[in-house]
Amino acid sequence: MDRALVVLLAPHTEADVIRYSEIIAPLRALDSSIERTAEVLESMSILVDDRRPSYKDWLEKRLDGLAAGIRREAEGWNRTLRGGGPRTRPRDQATVWAYLNAVRPALLEWSERYDHLREVIRDDVLAHVKTLHGHERRQTLVALRSLFGWAKKNGIVFRDPTARIKAGTFEYSVLQPLQPQQVTRSVEAVRSPAARLALALAASHAARAGAIRALQLDDVDLGNRRLTIAGRTRPMDDLTHQMLLFWLDYRRRRRPNTANPHLLINQMTALETGPVSGWWIKHELHGQDATLERLRVDRQLEEALVHGPEPLHLAEVFGLDEKTAIRYADSARALLEQAAEVGPVGDISRAARVLYLIEGLNNRSGPLLAAPL
Repeated sequence: MDRALVVLLAPHTEADVIRYSEIIAPLRALDSSIERTAEVLESMSILVDDRRPSYKDWLEKRLDGLAAGIRREAEGWNRTLRGGGPRTRPRDQATVWAYLNAVRPALLEWSERYDHLREVIRDDVLAHVKTLHGHERRQTLVALRSLFGWAKKNGIVFRDPTARIKAGTFEYSVLQPLQPQQVTRSVEAVRSPAARLALALAASHAARAGAIRALQLDDVDLGNRRLTIAGRTRPMDDLTHQMLLFWLDYRRRRRPNTANPHLLINQMTALETGPVSGWWIKHELHGQDATLERLRVDRQLEEALVHGPEPLHLAEVFGLDEKTAIRYADSARALLEQAAEVGPVGDISRAARVLYLIEGLNNRSGPLLAAPL
């Protein structure tokens, strides 16, 4: 970093600025981090980020092939989704991508006959969605409603052709509990203390991967055995307490001088203050049936099976919204009805699977942490 700053700042005067595009070549020649150097220059208020946003290239590619008028209208709608507008909040980037990808086949089809969105009628929308089924049909209708709703609001169309076209309800299948052997294979797959802690948090507290990544050291209260996940404070069970002690000991010995406030860190994030990546926290469970997400779902399903399929209880314990809590309760009720026909409810209880998890983690904790660092 020092060498990189010397090279970049040697010819620099007080009134000069440094453009992002100018630092790429010299830093690559020095094999120095472009991102880290840019952070330093930005903190000095002398960096000008002149990079072309990737969103522009993506948008141009997705709008290619549309009629000029339809292209202009679709671009205006998508930019409003991304950046917001009067009485319109910005949407998540994933939603911006998904909506345009969903309506693109319809827009390409209509571009062969029309020049503007105002020429599209209800029969055109019905003819297109008739070729779709299930989730794809519903996603396309939701995106088309967003597009034509924006167009009507801005005076581009006189009438919304998607009005009163029902998207239909999505029928969810019954959630199934994990089997003991699936949990055992995942326990055997994880090797690092961080992965084992993430496994315990998902299995015991139904924590999402994003919430685990966002955990900070201040969220852990070992003395009172309390843990705050996604803003909700809950008691800390023995398994989580043990895994936290193992991880904190490993973290302290491995990287004692890091200033990163997050609970989970790695070689890269120890040098900064951000969270670990989503890929890093999941990669040791790649290819397993009992992933972090499946373990989270299984924990919530187990709560409904053991304490009864009561949506209010699930919403209170895990902070679920109404529809999600009802879905878990419905799945638990269906499983309990099946168990009444084929065997006792205990056969599908998660207690045995938790024992597998605890036993597997405990048996392998000592040798791994005792290994040379």
